[in-house]
Amino acid sequence: MTLTRKPAVAGTFYPRMERDIINLIDECFLDENFGIGKKLTIENTKDGPRKVLGGVSPHAGYVYSAPCAIHTIQEIFREGAPDTIIILGTQHTGYDKIGLMKAGNWKTPLGDLEIDSAVSSELLKESPNIIEDDSAFFGFPHHREHNIEVQLPLIQYAAKKAKKEIKIVPIKVGRMEKNILQELGKAIANAIQKNQNKDIAIIASSDMTHYQPRNPHKPETEIKTVQKIRDQAVIDAFEEFNWEKTLSKANETSVCGPQTIATLMIAAKELGYNSAKGLKYYTSFEKMGKRTPCDYSVGYFAGVLFKK
Repeated sequence: MTLTRKPAVAGTFYPRMERDIINLIDECFLDENFGIGKKLTIENTKDGPRKVLGGVSPHAGYVYSAPCAIHTIQEIFREGAPDTIIILGTQHTGYDKIGLMKAGNWKTPLGDLEIDSAVSSELLKESPNIIEDDSAFFGFPHHREHNIEVQLPLIQYAAKKAKKEIKIVPIKVGRMEKNILQELGKAIANAIQKNQNKDIAIIASSDMTHYQPRNPHKPETEIKTVQKIRDQAVIDAFEEFNWEKTLSKANETSVCGPQTIATLMIAAKELGYNSAKGLKYYTSFEKMGKRTPCDYSVGYFAGVLFKK
């Protein structure tokens, strides 16, 4: 029997209907303030190993974070659609292992995405800390986790534009220890190297600082001098391509995926990638037109790792 992970947040984090999802993502690409300001571009210039291995992508409701996330999608797909995307998910429901779904499908209103069982099987061989654990994605409480799921319609949108079927490997990373993350990053790099016949990219799912202004009626100065400074320290470390510093700075904040970002960076270094670039950053306060009162502001960041 094939396992299918059904959508948990369709109709809340993103639209329930296929047409509405596509229209919303179209709008995100064309958004000149927060998006790219033009349609998705696929140049199909890849010749050999991909130049852009992957990047950081936020995972909030699409009206908030999707215009930021599509910056990372654009850079991954610019040189051509990958065969497989490894998605490093954080956790909001208390999951404390590194679990992957070895086989099956993830369903969204845009269709099914098949899990690349060859790559997932290789990952299980590479590290004892990676376990096959369907409970990380099915059943209470982890079935309601959204941070991997919200990446999928964005991937499917780009894959349809590229006219290519793409597979995924979802990994929920619930460990935070540096040595464990270093081993995980190396395991991912080894698995990619052992599947050189495939074009594999990586997405690290993470939002940035979650901040509650002390004065919701006058939040702008506080968001600028506190929230943005905290996030900029993480972004600076990312752009330095220093995974340990990125992890440390992110752990000083309420960034919700320090471990996914660090793991992506470790894998990239192991694979010989040498450069990092921030693509877009803004806060939900800015995205919502700086409306007050503002009780809560979340930062969104897109950045990629590549070879010069």
